Amino acid sequence: MSLITLLLVLIVIGFILWLINTYIPMDRKIKNILNFVVVILVVLWLLRAFGVLDSISNVRI
Repeated sequence: MSLITLLLVLIVIGFILWLINTYIPMDRKIKNILNFVVVILVVLWLLRAFGVLDSISNVRI
C-alpha cells in the first residue's frame, strides 16, 4: 500500500468523522465513544498496514 493511499484514506476518514461530529446531533458521550472507537480502529489499521501487528501475531508464549 503506497503512502499516498494511506494519506488519502486518513483524510477521508477524518473528513467523515468531522461531518458526523458537526452535522449529526447526538449526545456528547456518544460522540466521544464514536471518536475513540474510530481512532482505535485507525491505529490498528495503520499498525497492520506497516506490518507491526502481523509480526506481533507470530510471537508464541
